[in-house]
Amino acid sequence: MGKLVAVTGATGFVGPHLVAALARRGWRLRLLVRRWSPLPSLAGVDADLVLGDLSSESALRQLVDGADAVVHAAGLIKAKADRDFLPVNRDSAALLSALAPDAHMVLLSSLAAREPQLSAYGASKRAGEAVVANRSGPWTIVRAPAVYGPGDRETLAYFRAINSGIAPQPRLPAARLSLIHVSDLAEALTMSVERPPPNSIYEIDDGRTYTYGDMAAAAGEALGRRPWRLAVPRGVMAGIARWNELRQALGAGAQILTRGKVNEIFHPDWSAPDRRLAAAIGFQPRYDLTTGFRDTILWYRAKHWL
Repeated sequence: MGKLVAVTGATGFVGPHLVAALARRGWRLRLLVRRWSPLPSLAGVDADLVLGDLSSESALRQLVDGADAVVHAAGLIKAKADRDFLPVNRDSAALLSALAPDAHMVLLSSLAAREPQLSAYGASKRAGEAVVANRSGPWTIVRAPAVYGPGDRETLAYFRAINSGIAPQPRLPAARLSLIHVSDLAEALTMSVERPPPNSIYEIDDGRTYTYGDMAAAAGEALGRRPWRLAVPRGVMAGIARWNELRQALGAGAQILTRGKVNEIFHPDWSAPDRRLAAAIGFQPRYDLTTGFRDTILWYRAKHWL
């Protein structure tokens, strides 16, 4: 029998890729799911399922019982109210940490936690890091940059814009950012479970630093387009964010573009120069931006999303 890993967020964007990577390496899997239903994204994966959500102590206790490792990949990236981030991004991490004190805990965090003053999301991720970093058992915190790849709905609008001939980007010419393909992120998380590095907060990316122009060029090449680059002023984006927040107040669903997200978008440096994790676990990314965008777009087209 292989070692047992408990996973949250298995049915989200990153989760199916993570579960597949863990399964390939022979880990026994126990997954938290919110409802009994077919899970086509996990087809062919043999796993024990625990019904419940991140607020259920009994479900989380069952999830981590006897686990050698816990990967907390679930997280809230958009919410109708700022206060909604903490129960998911901080409190669930604290509860899992308390329920599995001896297991190796791997927390998927975000580069947004590096600048918690910018948004409620970033502050909640930083708070989640703090509770994990104070646990007595072994832990690894992995801050991911912008993640893209098959199954991603949040950046689909960007590719649709490129496909129509427009490359929107913030009016921030000197901005630097890191990115990572979801399969590479899943592999790095799996290697962190398999070869635990020293307790620390780490960053991960594809080994390169990009500009928004690099993104537009790579997406255009993958789509066979030469898009017009549209530099959007902060005031325009902030206006859209205020409109989204008004819609939320009137009953619309949670929107990704809020004033906090605008603060994040107009931060000039989301690069991830810390390469300690890659060195510690021997991680080598498979995808750069061009090959990663091409893989993503092929998947979108196969699913008729694009």
